[in-house]
Amino acid sequence: PLQCVYKSCPSLCYGPGFRRLVRKGSVLRSSDSEQVSRFLCQVCGRTFSQARFSDCFLQKRRKLNEPIRKLLSSGVSQRKAARIVGANRKTINHRVIFLSGQATRRQNLYLNSLRSSGVKVKKLQFDEMESFERSKCLPVSIPLIVVPGSRKILAIQACSMPAKGLLAETSRRKYGPRKDDRPQTAMRLLKSVKDLLDPECQVLTDQNPKYPGWLRRSLPKTTEHQTVKGRRGRGVGQGELKQGGFDPLFSLNHTAAMIRDNIKRLSRRTWCTTKRIDRLNMLLTIYVDHHNSELTA
Repeated sequence: PLQCVYKSCPSLCYGPGFRRLVRKGSVLRSSDSEQVSRFLCQVCGRTFSQARFSDCFLQKRRKLNEPIRKLLSSGVSQRKAARIVGANRKTINHRVIFLSGQATRRQNLYLNSLRSSGVKVKKLQFDEMESFERSKCLPVSIPLIVVPGSRKILAIQACSMPAKGLLAETSRRKYGPRKDDRPQTAMRLLKSVKDLLDPECQVLTDQNPKYPGWLRRSLPKTTEHQTVKGRRGRGVGQGELKQGGFDPLFSLNHTAAMIRDNIKRLSRRTWCTTKRIDRLNMLLTIYVDHHNSELTA
């Protein structure tokens, strides 16, 4: 630490180069039994430990962070994760928020490393997954951007969409009109990876009639958009992997199947459902970090 951590300390007025700190022993941190150095500010006379600079500051059971992260990224529900690690469900809820923040920073570092490397992405695959919150009358769309071959996930986010088909009338009658956030969310994700793409990047999607307009408004006009006809899903593979022969969208469909298998609330047949889209986005962020750093490393 270069400066006192207390905002009322007069030493902060002298700028970042001013240092009046001395070591003053150490303290045994009870959460993980580690010795943490303490410091004394000679200006204000107050002490603080090195733990103040940690993201896990004030966490009483920081050893649970890594087990919870792996469980939530391995097809385990939050309630079951609480039973496995011996914690309260409120603890899991708090750690979901904390771990999603950590995962967001690591994903940003990964994307920044791609930008600094100068290597441009020449091929991209884009599609949407579908789920629901609370009821199938309240569907959720999950736009997904994947690099073929490596199966790295560049961007993903859940958003609301109106019900369609036989459930449309029931949804409007029970819950009223539902906002369609798919265009804004999809174009925001595409624009977020725009600077990573080669000017002649090939974007592969299925034949959804809305995708060409989204791509024209989000990515450079020189970007080549190719479409393939969608096919029926397999009986196994969570319905994402397609039947018969070569699948041009295999990288994306395989990644989507992994997401459904590893995030409990996205499984096809499960009673573990999403109650809030923002919490689903947190779990997606945690999984993307796990997927890019461990499953496709």
